[in-house]
Amino acid sequence: MQRIQYDKYGGPELMRLENFTLAEPGKGEVAVKVKFAAINPIDWKLRSGYLKMITGKVFPRAMGSDFSGVVISVGPGVVRFKPGDAVFGLARLKESGALGQAVVTNDTFLAKKPDNISFEDAACLGTPGVTAWNGLLDKAKLAAGKRVFVNGCTGAVGEATVQLAQMLGATVAGSCSAGAMEKARSLGVEAVFDYRTTDLSKLGMRFDAVYDTAATMTTEMGFRLLSPGGVFLDIDPTPGKFIRSIFNHRLKPIVCTPRADILDGLARAAREGKLRLPVAKTAPLSEAIRLITALEGGKTLGGKGLVAMD
Repeated sequence: MQRIQYDKYGGPELMRLENFTLAEPGKGEVAVKVKFAAINPIDWKLRSGYLKMITGKVFPRAMGSDFSGVVISVGPGVVRFKPGDAVFGLARLKESGALGQAVVTNDTFLAKKPDNISFEDAACLGTPGVTAWNGLLDKAKLAAGKRVFVNGCTGAVGEATVQLAQMLGATVAGSCSAGAMEKARSLGVEAVFDYRTTDLSKLGMRFDAVYDTAATMTTEMGFRLLSPGGVFLDIDPTPGKFIRSIFNHRLKPIVCTPRADILDGLARAAREGKLRLPVAKTAPLSEAIRLITALEGGKTLGGKGLVAMD
């Protein structure tokens, strides 16, 4: 089998498409034949050494977080899945490996793919959907009638956040580029602002939750937009922000943390037509490194970039 991997932390030039041997799934693990993998910024952040305190110093290291595919085999104790099941979900942060022909991950990081959802669409749901869920439900405890501001509302996490907020009965405002404002309105964002020309500090609106899905908003700006009792959800956690959040409960740093109930919830939302992230470009595995490099360099697609394994 083949996958994209690297032999040391660093830039995109280190990525290689190489052969590997798939491990047997252990207790609570599932081996999946990957059909499609979605590209996310976390993929190259991990390769660059952004979280090397967690990912460690053992090489070669695989790349890729989000995928869809078919279960090959399951380890001891796995009862939610069986060989042949169509699934989607996330690879484990430390091992990664979604950008390859097969991957082993935790059974709690997977959900069964709804029959009415394509493998392509299912591959896009993992990291954006889980991150949106972690913020809105786990941290903000969002309920019907609440107001949400989404900074970067047309990015992948932003789109997932908008759709989940609406599913929960909240009203949504947000910011994006001028060229994406019509897309934001089509998603149901009720008040859309151009982040380049709008001074959010002068915005006369206040929100129960402000979610910075673009990682460009300062904590102080987020606080200014909050209603009493509101929370600022920060997608760019740092040790300093975690320490600050201990003393200021309005600040909620977000780390993508998959769970079985979240993945099942995303599957249900997708099946009901309430959650979908558009695919903009699909490349075969043989050309994936070129696409990843372009996206890392700032290329925008207007949707998700996918890698097809077959």
